[in-house]
Amino acid sequence: MKITRVQTLVLNLPMVIEGAPPMLGGRPRTSIDMLLVRIDTDGGVTGWGEAFGHRIFPATRAAIDTLLGPMCVGRDPSQIAAINDEMQRLLHGIGRNGPVIYALSGIDIALWDIAGKVAGVPLYRLLGGSPRADLPAYASLLRYGAADAVARYTVQALGRGYRLIKLHEITVPEVKAAREVAGAGIPIMIDTNCPWTVAQAVEMARRLAPFDPHWLEEPVWPPENLAGLAEVRARGGLPTAAGENYGTVWEFRRAFEAGALTYAQPSVTKIGGVTEMRRVMTVAEAFGVQVVPHSAYFGPGLLASIHCIAAMPTESWVERFYCDFADNPLGDAIHPENGRIAVPQGPGLGVDPDPRMLEKLRTS
Repeated sequence: MKITRVQTLVLNLPMVIEGAPPMLGGRPRTSIDMLLVRIDTDGGVTGWGEAFGHRIFPATRAAIDTLLGPMCVGRDPSQIAAINDEMQRLLHGIGRNGPVIYALSGIDIALWDIAGKVAGVPLYRLLGGSPRADLPAYASLLRYGAADAVARYTVQALGRGYRLIKLHEITVPEVKAAREVAGAGIPIMIDTNCPWTVAQAVEMARRLAPFDPHWLEEPVWPPENLAGLAEVRARGGLPTAAGENYGTVWEFRRAFEAGALTYAQPSVTKIGGVTEMRRVMTVAEAFGVQVVPHSAYFGPGLLASIHCIAAMPTESWVERFYCDFADNPLGDAIHPENGRIAVPQGPGLGVDPDPRMLEKLRTS
């Protein structure tokens, strides 16, 4: 079987919003972009992937359409590790992070989807996982910047059955509001998206400690400051989490060696796909670091994350970015119920995008 075509599709998913639009990427957002990768074969099997699409999709798409996609045509899709390695070696001169690795991620996910479909098994079984009907999901709230909004959405998420909450807030009143409405028994994580110096992060960790954060995520600018993150972990008194901005397993290895992480958060649409995600999980296990993947997306990347987590020897959590959509291409597959999200049981990723939704939501 040979690859005959690698195609990219851009979707735009309007969000259903109550009140003011939330902040994403530093400005208010009312919709989310999705970059899909479709790989066709001469055997009639099609695989679907997703490359990181928020804001950067034009560059990532160009990398697929002009560089990586043409390199795949004519290749045997079952040679996933060889294709991944060859692309990383040939293209290392133009970056080991950013659009080229994001592009590789989407292709790699689609190849694993094909592999599962050819084998007739769900991806998590192909990866050696034991049967798990569902996994715990956490509500990854957006940034609202107002205590009353944080309280309202925390109550809403708890009402939908979530028992794990993550905030994207950087001041104390919002965190306090979430803890007050959630009570003492609900784990609350705080993702700050790299705002502070090391000294500021240590101070904020101590100010946030009374609200019992389960972890403090990306508190230091820049994200490459691993020694600084390790210092925050040591002096701030809170567990640390990071990794969505790391490009390969080597960046995670450096973070583990620095003692910077309590929780590792590889992003399957950014790090090189399922292949590199599995490498991170193996190295993390050797260092005794728990992996809780980043998955702030809603297409095949979310499904791939679920399968990778389901294949882990111990149960971990699935991040569900807290957005509602009137329409989405995967239907109920992206919706947790009572705080848990189903592990798809169909072959490959288990769910293909709905062609009608692709037609409706596609922008190019």
